[in-house]
Amino acid sequence: MKKLIALAAGVVAAAALVTGCGSGEDGGSSGPAVVIEVKNMAYSPAQVTIEKGQTVQWKFDDSGLPHDVAGEGSLQGELKSDLLTEGTYEYTFDEAGTFDYHCTPHPMMVGTVVVQ
Repeated sequence: MKKLIALAAGVVAAAALVTGCGSGEDGGSSGPAVVIEVKNMAYSPAQVTIEKGQTVQWKFDDSGLPHDVAGEGSLQGELKSDLLTEGTYEYTFDEAGTFDYHCTPHPMMVGTVVVQ
């Protein structure tokens, strides 16, 4: 019985760790304000508008083609996902402004986040 309880506690602890893991910055418990699909060699929608403090999630699903999110201007080097073929990346925008980004291996893939 003690082994079963210890095993159950370990499973719960592992599940908590996995649930707490994510790509990018933590958007809080309310989830992302916007989800941008990364597929068909494009970000969709290509432009989104959010409020300051909200989180954007990029969902990668382009039939195995690798893409990333790379910020330009003031977010260059800060808004930066890994090169992904699947999964998600999140970033919380804490400042108002217009923020452009692109895909490093496919520079014709561009997007914009407008933060009010």
